[in-house]
Amino acid sequence: MSQLTDEIARRRTFAIISHPDAGKTTLTEKLLLFGGAIHIAGAVKSNKIKKTATSDWMEIEKQRGISVATSVMGFEYDGYKINILDTPGHQDFAEDTYRTLTAVDSVIIVVDVAKGVEQQTRKLMEVCRMRNTPVIIFVNKLDREGRDPFDILDELEQELHIAVRPLSWPINIGAKFKGVYNIFERSLDLFTPDKQKVTERVEIDSLSDPRIDQAVGETDAAKLREDLELIEGVYPEFDVDDYLSGSVAPVFFGSALNTFGVKELLDCFVKIAPTPRAVTAEERTVEPAEEAFSGFVFKIHANMDPNHRSCIAFVKVCSGKFERNAPYRHIRSGKTLKFAAPTAFMAQKKSIVDEAFPGDIVGIPDTGNFKIGDTLTESETLHFKGLPSFSPEMFKYIENTDPMKSKQLEKGIQQLMDEGVAQLFTNQFNGRKIIGTVGQLQFEVIQYRLLHEYGAQCRWEPLSLYKACWIESDDQQALEAFKRRKHQFMATDREGRDVFLADSSYVLQMAQSDFPKIRFHFSSEF
Repeated sequence: MSQLTDEIARRRTFAIISHPDAGKTTLTEKLLLFGGAIHIAGAVKSNKIKKTATSDWMEIEKQRGISVATSVMGFEYDGYKINILDTPGHQDFAEDTYRTLTAVDSVIIVVDVAKGVEQQTRKLMEVCRMRNTPVIIFVNKLDREGRDPFDILDELEQELHIAVRPLSWPINIGAKFKGVYNIFERSLDLFTPDKQKVTERVEIDSLSDPRIDQAVGETDAAKLREDLELIEGVYPEFDVDDYLSGSVAPVFFGSALNTFGVKELLDCFVKIAPTPRAVTAEERTVEPAEEAFSGFVFKIHANMDPNHRSCIAFVKVCSGKFERNAPYRHIRSGKTLKFAAPTAFMAQKKSIVDEAFPGDIVGIPDTGNFKIGDTLTESETLHFKGLPSFSPEMFKYIENTDPMKSKQLEKGIQQLMDEGVAQLFTNQFNGRKIIGTVGQLQFEVIQYRLLHEYGAQCRWEPLSLYKACWIESDDQQALEAFKRRKHQFMATDREGRDVFLADSSYVLQMAQSDFPKIRFHFSSEF
């Protein structure tokens, strides 16, 4: 086997997704703890932040206790190279999460045992289903009172429309929580609430082993045997192929805050999770083991380092080997570029890398060359598809409050829009700039970051719009007629494409029926 196939076989690239507050950032941190990437877990959510979570490193995230931008972290564990993408759970940042899902091979969904499946989780599961991405579910917070595990399993099946198969099983929950039985490895793990150290494992030969009774007491041991018998009766045997095809989701139980059940999840994950998969480009399907390098930009982040005004483009390696200083072709511009300082991430700490393999995420310093969705290759022309921008749902005019700083504001808006935080439209009627986002919180983030990272001040002015939709037509005259009739509601996006700003759903429906030759699009991929 060549070095390339070896490296591909040991890569596991996945995203952790969940509803806000289900414990996603805590789980990410505990996985890093096992990978030896960090040595002490910080209390993430506590208001007296002692040591902020490694993966939430933007100032506003530390203040709010929420993850705003996707962080990328890589570490070695047990001979495997693991790349985790931690995504924002808050729905105002859903767009960032959808894009991240295009760069991963599998997903871990975190569900809170008390709250069960929430709205945001359903939406993300739909994206996974569209792409047939394999999913593992981690039911978190078992040390708190919650619902019966069987009820949770039923809810997961109903709400996420996927078959589930428990691979670990809790012994009580809440105050009486004693541990989990690991079905995948057939071992018993006892719970001791401790945020820093890992729990003790009881070696057992079989379910009838008296050591179980000694460890958890006869009543609980009897209930455990009964539950497991029920599981074996109700759920089919676990089959890795069903998981890989995206039709069955293995379920693990634990408490991320108390580092419990996390190692079981990780040990099983590295064994069954998919290696980097083939990626579909418009031209053809690209296999990871091909010799020639190819990759795409799925995210751009401004100011990773507050001391240097710089942007970083995150490139997912799809095939071949990425090498530092090698000449690569930037397909959209046709230029050949070389990268002297590509980086790999461990949250904020980044180190220069000489090479990267399929599944890896490389950060490339960007001086304005890149846009989200750009492709890099050794020479071949490829366009990787499937990085949509969705029609925003909230709109405001952005106004400069400090005329002396208009350059800074211009640059700040430009860079933040490159990140895909929000979308910028220019009203053709009055030339004013409109920012469109998926949620209210993004306006606060933009204002905060413009001030703190660019020294620019802005204020928002209300604008009541229902939707912005991209329009096109094969009939040039019909298009011109539409633009004349709706000239007060026409704008362009950053690419100069025509956008119709509908101020109500009624207006949009009327426009669609009055102008049958115009096509209205609600996402920028068309």
